[in-house]
Amino acid sequence: MSTTPRPRTTTVVVVMGVAGTGKTTIGPLVAEALGLPYAEGDDFHPAANVAKMSAGIPLDDSDRAPWLDAIGAWAHDRAGLGGVVSSSALKRSYRDRLRAAAPGVVFLHLTGDRELIERRMGDRKGHFMPTALLDSQFATLQPLQEDEAGVAVDVSGTPEEIAARAAAALRALAG
Repeated sequence: MSTTPRPRTTTVVVVMGVAGTGKTTIGPLVAEALGLPYAEGDDFHPAANVAKMSAGIPLDDSDRAPWLDAIGAWAHDRAGLGGVVSSSALKRSYRDRLRAAAPGVVFLHLTGDRELIERRMGDRKGHFMPTALLDSQFATLQPLQEDEAGVAVDVSGTPEEIAARAAAALRALAG
């Protein structure tokens, strides 16, 4: 008899939001709360994307396409098993691309005050995304629309508080 806990959901959750909202911090906590594996979306970026962002150059849609496809493939492979993956997924078209690859994905949109997010970005160490790109992130952001499966959760509070709110909202969404 296996002692491995079974996931509480088989849904694939994409943790989305602008840089600095805490996708990398909150994602694993939500995954743990839901009993699911976590994948870091930044790990799916081609080296050229990381170099471009490190140089302070925003990615364009053609840069994002292979990254979104890689995340979509991971989500597709997790269909029926569940998982949590981070991806900024700022535009509706990006989320549509992820849904095309993995129908049934739901989105956890981490939202917050620009000042708070900028402060958090300034405090983090060793990340390739400079604070200078935050304006381009907000300019690109298209929040979840009513016809998109997902929830929006404010990022004020501690990571544990945010993750608890997010997990509760996702459970409520799943019914």
